[in-house]
Amino acid sequence: MRVTPRIWIGLAIWAGYVLVIFVVSTISGVPFPEIGTSAESTWRGAVLDLAVGAIGLVVVATLLGWWRPALFERRRSQHSWPVFVPVIMLAAAVLNLINTDWSQFDASFLLALVALGVLVGFNEELMARGLLLTALRSRLGEGWVWFLSSALFGVMHLVNAALGAPLGSSLLQAVLAFASGTAFYIVRRVTGSLIWAMLLHGLWDVSVFSVGHAPISTALGAVLGPVVGILSLAVVYWVIKGTDERVPATS
Repeated sequence: MRVTPRIWIGLAIWAGYVLVIFVVSTISGVPFPEIGTSAESTWRGAVLDLAVGAIGLVVVATLLGWWRPALFERRRSQHSWPVFVPVIMLAAAVLNLINTDWSQFDASFLLALVALGVLVGFNEELMARGLLLTALRSRLGEGWVWFLSSALFGVMHLVNAALGAPLGSSLLQAVLAFASGTAFYIVRRVTGSLIWAMLLHGLWDVSVFSVGHAPISTALGAVLGPVVGILSLAVVYWVIKGTDERVPATS
């Protein structure tokens, strides 16, 4: 690592990323409730700001030299069975995709959804459970690392209220993001790699956007989402137990 991890660096990365997303989204001129309703609104309102954010995160991770600790665990969790929770999340995402009327999407819309899935999975995981997590591990025990990285991941979704989303739904989304973020944290700890969390995160968001735009019937995946969150909070202790992932004190 070129730069020794410090908590303040992780918080600065988190705040900078949220600011970039807010500014670019504001400039795009697409209100948050309209994102995902058409190809144009998805490209301008979601893909554009995520693309700018991705470039920024890649530059920061490279300058800091934090790619390895951000993407990989030194040791996997001692308990692998909690991975059943993310597996349920994967099943819910597949159910959402099956329950989507894909005839309502043109080629541009499909490409926008794919780009959205790739970028949101890469960006939010690298930022929250990659760079921020690496910074938190410089001083804190793993329990606090899980809690703060997941909590800040939830809090960042409150920016949606400033972009036009109702405050009540943004607060609910923040709570659900904290819980779903715990599921992604479990994926990282059990598999030893953030890459699998990135893939699941991207697939989940695409499935939620697609079924929200063109549902065939009541989405079972919408019911399983909160269940995944509750189960994640119930089992996360076992992937934290016995963990010693603190980064070295010097670069």
